[in-house]
Amino acid sequence: MQRRLVLSIAIILLILANTKATPSYYEVEAQTGDGIYSILRRFQLDKHSCNFDRFYSLNKLKRNARLIRGKTYSLPLMVYTFNGKTIRSSIGIDDWDLAISIQEYNEYMEEQGVRGSSFKKDKELWVPYHMLNCPTQDREVPPPPPDMKQPEAVVSASGKRHFPIFGEKYALTPLVSNKLKGKVFYVVGGHGGPDPGAMGARGNYKLCEDEYAYDVALRLCRNLISHGATAYMINRDPNDGIRQGKFLKCDTDEVLWGGVKMSTGQKTRLFQRSDIINELFLKHQKQGVTDQTAIMIHVDSRSKGERTDLFFYHHPENNAGKKKAQKMLKAVKQQYRKYQKERQYKGTVTARDLHMLRECGLPGVYVELANIRNTSDQQRIIVERNRQLLADWLLLGVMN
Repeated sequence: MQRRLVLSIAIILLILANTKATPSYYEVEAQTGDGIYSILRRFQLDKHSCNFDRFYSLNKLKRNARLIRGKTYSLPLMVYTFNGKTIRSSIGIDDWDLAISIQEYNEYMEEQGVRGSSFKKDKELWVPYHMLNCPTQDREVPPPPPDMKQPEAVVSASGKRHFPIFGEKYALTPLVSNKLKGKVFYVVGGHGGPDPGAMGARGNYKLCEDEYAYDVALRLCRNLISHGATAYMINRDPNDGIRQGKFLKCDTDEVLWGGVKMSTGQKTRLFQRSDIINELFLKHQKQGVTDQTAIMIHVDSRSKGERTDLFFYHHPENNAGKKKAQKMLKAVKQQYRKYQKERQYKGTVTARDLHMLRECGLPGVYVELANIRNTSDQQRIIVERNRQLLADWLLLGVMN
């Protein structure tokens, strides 16, 4: 009897030892700018096609479906209870190398701020679906739909297009025309994150280049989208949409497309932006898109007594970028003649070997809005109506 009891216990222990734990799936609520690609990329799940298949299956979605803001979705990210001993015993695996990969993944997610604490502390072990089911990276992710639906959009139940990146007041962006349909734009506000860019002062107020460049960039991006273009805001602020008033608060919480944290190193930070643009550019190029443009918005800094007009740069070896810059210059010049007849417009188009013009593999235009230190030039960026006019005039240059 005792022998049978010992044998039964041994069998039970053997069964338990070979029984894998049952995981749940990590859930997230769709937030501002979230799409299937960006949300999987945030969790480092975008290099395996099976993760996309699993996402569609878990959420009962059709391929390339749009996410609805505020709705909760299950990710192909399995959550196991960590037993406080080993990853292998927690999951029910024997593979040492796989356990190390899972540990490194969890540590990286914590380092990037995606997860709040260590799995050893909160006892939640994250295991990407592909690590147990399809470990070979294939990059054959489902392509975006042929009509290039907007990357920023969250579609309401009524079918209206909302773009949370523009802020509550301007999120609803109706389609005015299809004049720019089939064209792709990458709009980049200068500096941001740890780098405020050029600095100016107006009375007791501090003026930061990145805040004013970003506001004009947002307004331009919204203009482009309203006329049917596909437009990406490459740098993005999680809580500053299009803003009202003269004095925009300086902050450092800007990130890059996909939730990428900006590096503290200037050179690395520039390559982060150009790499993101190049990746998106190649993706759309494979789809057959032939007209893509990068537009970089900046505010210059010169001596206080020097007044400048809106001016443009292009790369010396990029003739397409030069032509686009010239069209913008022409449009702005025409508007100056129309609204400011008393003053001659002295804006220019010149060649500059700047990183964002050189390293991005597509036509690019670099725009300088004003001299942030000149009192007269400051009016061009601190007056809200003027910021909108700048975006409107740049749009005219694109649409010509």
